[in-house]
Amino acid sequence: MQPEPGSERELEQFALLQQSLGPMFERLLPDSRLPRTVVVVPSLSMDAEMIASVKGVQHYEERLLCMLLLLGLPRTRIVYVTSTLVDPVIVDYYLHLLPGVPHDHARQRLSMISCHDGSPEMLTAKILDRPRLLQRIKEQIADPGLAHMTCFHASDLERTLAVQLGIPIYGCDPALSELGSKSGSRRIFRAAGVLMPAGFEFLRDIKDVAEALAELKAADPELQRAVVKLEEGTSGEGNAVFSFEGSPENGPVQRWISEQLPERLIYEDEKLTWERFVPRFAAMGGIVERWIEGERKCSPSVQCRVDPLGQVELISTHDQIMGGRSAQTFKGSTFPADSAYRTAIQDVGLRVGEILQSEGALGRYGVDFVSVPEGDGWTHYAIEINLRKGGTTHTYRILQLLTEGKYDGDTGLFTTPQGNTRYYYATDNLTNPNYRRLVARDLIDIGVDRGLHFRASTQTGVFFHLIGALSEFGKLGVVCVAASHDEARQLYDETVSVLDHEALK
Repeated sequence: MQPEPGSERELEQFALLQQSLGPMFERLLPDSRLPRTVVVVPSLSMDAEMIASVKGVQHYEERLLCMLLLLGLPRTRIVYVTSTLVDPVIVDYYLHLLPGVPHDHARQRLSMISCHDGSPEMLTAKILDRPRLLQRIKEQIADPGLAHMTCFHASDLERTLAVQLGIPIYGCDPALSELGSKSGSRRIFRAAGVLMPAGFEFLRDIKDVAEALAELKAADPELQRAVVKLEEGTSGEGNAVFSFEGSPENGPVQRWISEQLPERLIYEDEKLTWERFVPRFAAMGGIVERWIEGERKCSPSVQCRVDPLGQVELISTHDQIMGGRSAQTFKGSTFPADSAYRTAIQDVGLRVGEILQSEGALGRYGVDFVSVPEGDGWTHYAIEINLRKGGTTHTYRILQLLTEGKYDGDTGLFTTPQGNTRYYYATDNLTNPNYRRLVARDLIDIGVDRGLHFRASTQTGVFFHLIGALSEFGKLGVVCVAASHDEARQLYDETVSVLDHEALK
C-alpha cells in the first residue's frame, strides 16, 4: 500500500531513499561499467499558468534527451517517459551521435515510454494517474538499489513518484524549494556575502510592494526604476518593471506609488495584466529590487552542482541572450561566458553552492547575474538561483555528447580530447511560421545536405533539438558548435538563412 501523497509516511520513505543516493554514487562513480538505471521524467512541474505562455511547452519534454549521453556507459539503462510519443527519427538522431557505442547497442538499453496524453497537465501527474504505466516503468528498473530518477524540477509530484518507484531523485528535496525562490535566492546571496541589487524579499501582497518601492526610492532619490518579481516566475516571465518618473519630490511617495501601480507596471509577459498579477502575487509572494541601469549590460550565468557526496562542482558559464519587453526573458545563450568575467562569476557560484550544500541542497543549480562595466572591470549583481536544471543544461550536455570534451574551471574553457577549444551559440527559440512546413526528417536532411550537420572529424557543426515543436509550432532549438564565439554566431546566422530558404521550397 503506497503512502498518501504528502503524508508523514511518504516524507519518511522519501528521506530514506535520498539517504541511499550517496552510497550508490560512491559505488558507481569509480566504475563506469557497473550496471545502473536512470529514469528520466522531464516534467515541467512548475507554475502552470506561467509555463502555459511558452509556445510548444509540451515539447520541452524533449530537452532532457541530452541524458541519452549516459548510454555511452556500456551497461547503463535509461527509461525516458513523455506525455506523447517522441518521433523515432528524433531518438535515432541522438543515438547516432553517441561516440564509441553502436546505435543498436544503445537502443536496446533505452526504453521510451509515453502516456499518450497531450493535455496541459503535468507529465508526472499523468504518470501517477496511470497505475499500469507506472508498473511498466518499475519493470524496466533491473535493480532499484542501482537506480535513480532525474527530472527538470523536483516538486511534490516527483517526490510521490520517486516513492512509488522506490528510487531516489538526483535533485533537491521539494521541501527545500524556498532556496530557489526569488526571496530564498536573496537570503542565500546575503549569507554568502554576494553582491545583489538593493531590495526587499518575502513580500506578501501589493501593499508590501508599494511599501518596498517607497523605501527604495527614499534610500536613493535618484532611482529611476525598480522591478517587481513573482516568487516562482521562470525565465523572467513573472517580472514587471515600475518607473518612478514623475514621482513627487516631497509628500506621500508611497500613496503616489499605490495609485500608480496599476498603470505603471510593465509586465515582461505581455499576457499578464494588473487583474491577473495582483492575485498571483498574493498567492505566491515575491520581491522588489532596484533596476540595474547601464548603457551596456550583460546577463551571465554560472552552473554548478552539489553531488550526493556533498561536493560542490563547477559545470559551466554562459552569457544569456535576453529578449522580451525589458530584456528579462531568456532566449538563448553563448558558451562560455565572456573571458573578462567568467572566472569571477565561477567564484560566486561556488560560494553560493557552499551555502546551498550546508542547507541540504542536492543536484544542479545556476546563478544568474546582471553585470555592468565599472572602471576597468565589471560589477556583477546576483539576481536569482535556479535550483533545478535550466535553459543551458541541455545545450551544455549536447556539447558533451558531441565532443566528449571537458570544462576546465581554471580557464573557464571547454576542451575536446584532441586539445581543441570549443564554443557554442544556442537557442530554444528559433521560430518561423514557415518552419511548420517541415517535419523532423526534413530538418535532418537539410542539415546534412547543406553541410550544417555536426561533424566528428572537425568537432564543429549544428545540432538540432526541440525538434518535436517544428511542424506544429514552427519552432526548434539549435546548438552551433565552433572554434570561437564569432564562428559560432556566424554558423547560427548561416543556419537561420538556410532554414528560412529551405522552408519556402
